[in-house]
Amino acid sequence: MNKFLFTFSVFLLFFLLFSTTVFGATPKLVTKINDGFKDIEGWIIKIATPAAAVAVCTGALMRKFSFGDEEKIRTGKRLITGSLFSYAFILAIDLILSAIESLIS
Repeated sequence: MNKFLFTFSVFLLFFLLFSTTVFGATPKLVTKINDGFKDIEGWIIKIATPAAAVAVCTGALMRKFSFGDEEKIRTGKRLITGSLFSYAFILAIDLILSAIESLIS
């Protein structure tokens, strides 16, 4: 009985592991996870654009209304450059992921 149970469990394990390559289908869980990541990526892009705009405007206003205070000028400049670099990084990651996705498909 134990030998049968072991053989059946090994057969079931191999069947589950290689069923996607045998039948050429994508499991539903993988499809749901991929769709979820695409939704999250879209949300990040939609949120990053206004966030970068607000950060740049805040930095520009800090520099404009610093009234000669060097620390506020430096802080405003760092805020502008940091937000622009962060937004460029997010767009670059989106571009790289799109390129990888087009190569895979």
